[in-house]
Amino acid sequence: MSVSTPAPRLLLRGAPSDREMDAFCVQYAPRAPGHPAVRDLLRLLLEVPGDGLEPRLAWVEQWIHWMRDRIPAHGLTDADDGALSPANSRLALLVRVLEGEPPFRASVTRLVSGVCAGSRGLKLFAQVGLSAGNGFFSELTDRFVRGVLPAPPEPGKLSELLLRLFPVPQDAKWLGALSPALLARLTALVGEPPPPDPTPSSRVRGDLMDALLLLGVQVAGLGLAEDVRDRTPEMSFRASPFLRLRLVCDAVLARDGAQEALADLARVVEDCRGVVGTVTRHLEESGVSVDLVYRLERIRHGLDRMEAIARVLVAPRGEPRWREALALLSDLLEHAHADRSVRALVRRNARLMARKIIERTGNTGEHYITSTQGEFHHMVHSAAGGGFVAAFAVALKFLLTGLPLAPFFAGLFVALNYAGGFVVMQMLGLTLATKQPSMTASTLAAAVGEDAGLDGGTRRMERLAALVPRITRSQLAAILGNLGCVLPVAVALGLGFQFLKGHAYLTAQQAQHVVETLHPWKSATLLYAALTGVLLWASSLAAGWFENFIVYRRLPEALAHHRVLRALLGVTGARKVADALMHHAAGVGGGVTLGVLLAVMPGVGGFFGLPLDVRHVTFSFGALAFAGCALGPSAVMEPGFLAAVAGVLVVGVLNFGVSFALALGVALRARDVPVREGLRFLGAVALRFLRNPIPFLVPPRDEPVPLGTEARVVPLAGPPGA
Repeated sequence: MSVSTPAPRLLLRGAPSDREMDAFCVQYAPRAPGHPAVRDLLRLLLEVPGDGLEPRLAWVEQWIHWMRDRIPAHGLTDADDGALSPANSRLALLVRVLEGEPPFRASVTRLVSGVCAGSRGLKLFAQVGLSAGNGFFSELTDRFVRGVLPAPPEPGKLSELLLRLFPVPQDAKWLGALSPALLARLTALVGEPPPPDPTPSSRVRGDLMDALLLLGVQVAGLGLAEDVRDRTPEMSFRASPFLRLRLVCDAVLARDGAQEALADLARVVEDCRGVVGTVTRHLEESGVSVDLVYRLERIRHGLDRMEAIARVLVAPRGEPRWREALALLSDLLEHAHADRSVRALVRRNARLMARKIIERTGNTGEHYITSTQGEFHHMVHSAAGGGFVAAFAVALKFLLTGLPLAPFFAGLFVALNYAGGFVVMQMLGLTLATKQPSMTASTLAAAVGEDAGLDGGTRRMERLAALVPRITRSQLAAILGNLGCVLPVAVALGLGFQFLKGHAYLTAQQAQHVVETLHPWKSATLLYAALTGVLLWASSLAAGWFENFIVYRRLPEALAHHRVLRALLGVTGARKVADALMHHAAGVGGGVTLGVLLAVMPGVGGFFGLPLDVRHVTFSFGALAFAGCALGPSAVMEPGFLAAVAGVLVVGVLNFGVSFALALGVALRARDVPVREGLRFLGAVALRFLRNPIPFLVPPRDEPVPLGTEARVVPLAGPPGA
């Protein structure tokens, strides 16, 4: 915007007079001549350093601080600029000043050229946000040390300059909101130094192509690893797109980033993504490795970075190129801060571990979901068998704890008792109800993670709303079977022992202690029940880990072809052993782990001086039945005993709720499902239950399997029950 009286040209050196300062403000900010941002800009332009990389970087830092100063934009924008944000209004002011003041433009041009000449961006473009493959604890130690100890200055690296200019993660949004059009105008003013100095754009372009080549080498090496090739057996080595990736990157460099070469690169990158997708789909059947999942993620991120760099290189000069460059820079800034964050490292590794865990537990959890009335009844019968075995395990536990054994052997025998009971349930195809929630939660989360974005998630929500009632009534069937059988069997054992021996299986003191420890508010039984829910969840992790270990190491195939087994059992017998290992791996692994955890937790608490104990609903109900037999019929109707019965019911709710919540939370995190969507899903399920609770409790007649869940739920013939 022009004024009637042009201001005199300012001297490049020396302090301007008050008259010159006022004229400068009137000329470049006529609507707000007294605005402090205008005077600050003038002082900044008068102090542009002539040489030295560090003074120049300090000036750039002051300029960014001036740009980011939170002062309203009113009065700084020209009528031709329109409504701009505070940062863009200041950027527009700088552009107008440089357009009108050639001495300032020349000094800033030399500064930009000097900064670009003394800095290198290879690390910024090819390493920031892309892990170097260090172990978790090594990377954790390195980040902690860097956060505590002062870091030496590295002014020659753009990766350090980026963090110096934008010290907080929120700056990434500010950077991404800058106007590409204004930055293009600024580049046209100060991006062309006089010969023979190279232009800043050519230096940055060279760094981008070097980064493209380095990323191509790294990603190709990861994609050609043996375990990746083993999961794509239909593709020959010579046909691998990762092998072509390196060659295409060489061609891009040789042809100086020609559009045809970059187009070939885009096609090869897409082919590499297809290979990564194939390997990911094969993880379910071939086993999951944290290292493999981690490297697949590194490949994805490397391909994303290569695409972002290619978009910058191929974009036309001016506003389109700056639009792509700002997107790349804001992404780099976010990753640069994440690379220094201990919290980001822990969250990323927790997500990778969660992804490994749920792949196998989700597969096992399918066997615990019923669809038809026949499957519902089969679940009740299977759980009744589990209750039968649990009653004997409870009786044996009382016998073992009454023996004068050393703490180690007492705990060992109790652990063997629990683990043996769970293994028997598994081998006989029986079900323990409380092992279901953590398994089925992973299956539910697997369905949550499917078909993201399909019709805004509507069809996915409908499918999940149909799956949840099947899960809840399966849980109800299992708990009814467990408790409905453990009670009569425990009573029969107690009365039979009393008939044969002439005295109750438990002493009066033991029986009264059982009743007191199950009282819901006069004891810590609710806390112990929640702790047991955590142990149940941990056992499901062990189940998934052990089954994944078996699959990933291909142990069933090794046993089926083992020479000794074939000599002893024959080919068919060796195959049956291998199939049995595959079928029972999750149940046995989870059962043994749960048995050990239930037995050692009181001892661990005592070692640290904490009164820890466990409360498992099926075992607690069996113990209460033995106590009722010892105390007699009259004591069963007393308020204390009835409160203990209520306590057992609450124990069941906590066992289920805690284990299911932990498993669902981990599974949702592994599937990258937003918390908001998870809460929306829970709200929709609760509303559906309030409207029609019957399907959540009892299966309807001849219920059809909802669309999209046929492959996720299987019949219950021979489930891994424990």
